[in-house]
Amino acid sequence: MLKQQIQDELKQAMLSKDPLRTSVLRMLKSAITYYEIQKGGAGYEATDDDVLKVIQKEAKQRKDSIEQFKNAGRQELVDKETKELEILQKYLPTQISEEEIRTLVKEAIIQTGVKSIAEIGKVMGALMPKVKGKADGGIVSEIVKESLIS
Repeated sequence: MLKQQIQDELKQAMLSKDPLRTSVLRMLKSAITYYEIQKGGAGYEATDDDVLKVIQKEAKQRKDSIEQFKNAGRQELVDKETKELEILQKYLPTQISEEEIRTLVKEAIIQTGVKSIAEIGKVMGALMPKVKGKADGGIVSEIVKESLIS
């Protein structure tokens, strides 16, 4: 189970005195615990899908922070967030390429028969289960909008 793997790797990071990895894994373990409390209190045990959602959320926060720190000219913080993101990405499924996303978008548009941007929700509804965890929803949304406008 993914949650147990993170716990085991946290112990290893602590034993090997790796401060960055220890910090990121502690934060992740804390975020998972918080998610479990939000979902059902002390008795709720997060599934692998739940843990993946938490990791994706944390990775997205790092990406957003990197963007903001770049705009503010804070390279040392960009470097720190980038290293944290690399650690988090090891627990995520391999991301699909933009080319693969474009192919899936075309298939979803044909499958749903959508002709206008007003019906973007139908395309996204058909598409997201196929790319769940493998692609950033923002990128998918942009490609869908692009495809429906052209």
